[in-house]
Amino acid sequence: MRLSQKHPKVFYGWWVVGACFLIVLYAGGATFFGFTALVEPIANEFGWSYAQISLATSLRALGMGLLAPLIGFLVDRWGPRRLVFSGIFTAGLGLIFLSRISSLGMFYAAFALISLGRSMCTMTVMATAVSNWFRKRAGTATGIMVSGIGLGGLMVPLITMLTDTFDWQTAMLSLGLGMLAFCLPLSLVIRHKPEQYGYLPDGEVSSPIVGGGGPASAQSDEVNITVRQGLTSRAFWHISLSAICHSFIVGAAITHIMPHLSSIGVVRATSSLVATALPVTSVFGRLGFGWLGDRVSKRWTATAAFIMMFLGLFLLGYIDSSATRLLPIVIILFGIGWGGNVTTRIGLLRDYLGTSHFGTLLGFCSGVMMVGSISGAPVAGWAFDKWGSYQGTWFVYSAVALVGAVLVLSIPPSPGRSSEFIH
Repeated sequence: MRLSQKHPKVFYGWWVVGACFLIVLYAGGATFFGFTALVEPIANEFGWSYAQISLATSLRALGMGLLAPLIGFLVDRWGPRRLVFSGIFTAGLGLIFLSRISSLGMFYAAFALISLGRSMCTMTVMATAVSNWFRKRAGTATGIMVSGIGLGGLMVPLITMLTDTFDWQTAMLSLGLGMLAFCLPLSLVIRHKPEQYGYLPDGEVSSPIVGGGGPASAQSDEVNITVRQGLTSRAFWHISLSAICHSFIVGAAITHIMPHLSSIGVVRATSSLVATALPVTSVFGRLGFGWLGDRVSKRWTATAAFIMMFLGLFLLGYIDSSATRLLPIVIILFGIGWGGNVTTRIGLLRDYLGTSHFGTLLGFCSGVMMVGSISGAPVAGWAFDKWGSYQGTWFVYSAVALVGAVLVLSIPPSPGRSSEFIH
C-alpha cells in the first residue's frame, strides 16, 4: 500500500511515532516492567530463589543482545513493519506459554521466546523507524516514542491487581492475548522511509524523480559513515559502554524495586505504586531531554541524566522503614535521569554516526548494552540472597552511574559535525 504524495494535514511520520508509542507502551508493561510483580508470587509457588528468578531477565537480555545486530541489519534492509508484526506475535505467544509453565526450564524457555519477540518490536526497530522519518525534530519524535516505554509502567498496578485477585498465570494469559489483539493491528501502520512515499523527513514534500518512479532523495549535511567506520570509532564505544552502565542499573532497579521495598516493610500495594511511578516519571526525562537535545549538547544532557541516576540510587541506599518519605525524591531523580538517558543515547548515535546504517549500528550498540542487562538484575538478586538486604547494593550501583557520566562526557568531538550539534 502506497501513501498519497499530496501534502497531508498530519505528516505521516507522526502516525508512525504514535503506533510505535502504543506498541512499546504495551510491550514494555507486559514483558518488562510487570515482571517485578511476579517475583514474589513465583518464588512462593515454586520455592525458587530470587537469583534463579532474576536469571530469566538475563536470558531475555542475552537473547535480545545476541539478536540485536541481526535485527538492526534486517530493519535497514527490510524495513520495520514485518519485523514488528512478527515480534508482537512471538512475544504474545511467549506470555501465553509463561502462563502454563511448571518447571524452571519451562520458565526460562518462556522468557527466551519473549526475548525473541521483544527483539523484533522494541527499541532498535522502533528507534530506526522514527529516525528515518525525522531530522530537525528527531529528538522530540524519539522522546515521544520512548515515552511509551516509560508509560508502560502504568500497567504494573493492573498486573499486580490481576495477580493478587486471580493468580499470576491468569495475568500472563490475559497479557498475551491482549498483545495479539491490540498490538498486531498497530504494526500495520508503520512504514520504513518517507522518501519511498515522496516525502522528505519532517514533512517536507519532494518532487518525484522524472521517469524513475523511485523514492525521492533528501539532501542532508549529516554524517553518514560505513558500518565498519562506526564500529571502530571511539564515539561508538563511549556511547555503548555508557549504555552498559545504564542497562546494568535499570535492569536491577526495575526487577527488584518491589522486593526491596517489601524487605524494608513497605506493603505490596504501595511498592507497586512506586514501581509504576519510576517508569512514568521517566517520561518527563524522555520528553524533556529529547526536546533539550534538539537545542543543546547531547553530551552534556546525557551526563546530567547519569548524575540524576547516581543521586537517586545513592539516596535509595539510605532509605529504610523509617525514611520512606524520601521515596518521592528517589522517584523524581532516578526516573527523570533514566528516561533522559534513553533519549539522548539514541540522539548521540544518530548525530555521531548518521542514519545510512543507523539500524545496524544501533543494533550493535544494543547488543553491547545487553551485557549490563544480563548482569544487573542477577547481581542484585544474588546480593539479597547472600546478605538479606539491597541497601548496600544501591550504593555500588550509584557508582556505576558515575562511570556512565564520565564515559559520555568524554566522547571525542565528531569530525564531520558542526559545533551546532557538538558542544
